[in-house]
Amino acid sequence: MTILLMTSCKSLRTDYLYFADMNPNLEYPVVQKYETVIKQDDKLSITVTCKNPDLAMAFNINGTAGYSVGADGTVTANNVNSGSNNRPGYIVNADGDIEFPILGKLHVEGMTRRQVELMIKNKLIEQGLLNNPLVIVELLNFKITVLGRIGHVGTIDVETERFTLIDAIAKCGDLDEHSRLDRIGVIREIGNSRRIYWNDIRSSDIFLSPTFYLQQNDIIYIEPDSYDAENRFMNKYRYWTLALSTLTTILWTLIYIDRL
Repeated sequence: MTILLMTSCKSLRTDYLYFADMNPNLEYPVVQKYETVIKQDDKLSITVTCKNPDLAMAFNINGTAGYSVGADGTVTANNVNSGSNNRPGYIVNADGDIEFPILGKLHVEGMTRRQVELMIKNKLIEQGLLNNPLVIVELLNFKITVLGRIGHVGTIDVETERFTLIDAIAKCGDLDEHSRLDRIGVIREIGNSRRIYWNDIRSSDIFLSPTFYLQQNDIIYIEPDSYDAENRFMNKYRYWTLALSTLTTILWTLIYIDRL
């Protein structure tokens, strides 16, 4: 019996290890695929500047550049006190377009942030509007929703493109003994549809998952194990049984008092 218990405990701990198949003597390649692809309803901050900031004012929403460039070409970020949600930005419409000052309608859906920067820069140069401009694009409404069996659920405001599934789990208080380590789902919008990808945090294969680097509006769902699901059902069953028993007792008491 003692041997059986020791074996069971060891098996349980092994099943609960993260990245259990990783060998410390091996190197694992890093796949850098975390550039965000712009989608409909994204809110973009686009800042244009050059060595003469006055020339770039017409290409900025608030009339001032968020960045300044010195005579030597050094780029300096101005202080911004407001949060990203309160900052002015361009909303990508249902056709995947934005209306940009002077340049007009620009199709940005499906492009990365860097591709949009390069497109605007080239248009400004080709049309003779600015010489060697600096264009900086930021995504202002990058949010991830986390649900299921995890420390705490909620919505995460992401401030960097390099935000992983592991980052989200850590930010939400980690998994627990009733989380399914092999059933970590990421629901992602792809065009006009959604798809769910299942990940296993016990395996190093998670680093190769198309959802290891998260995209805006991804929904993470941590599936509970069968024991937790059964406990939740039993707790609800006990609650309703107690409620029904209490109601029955009250009714019989009222009937008894009425007969007196």
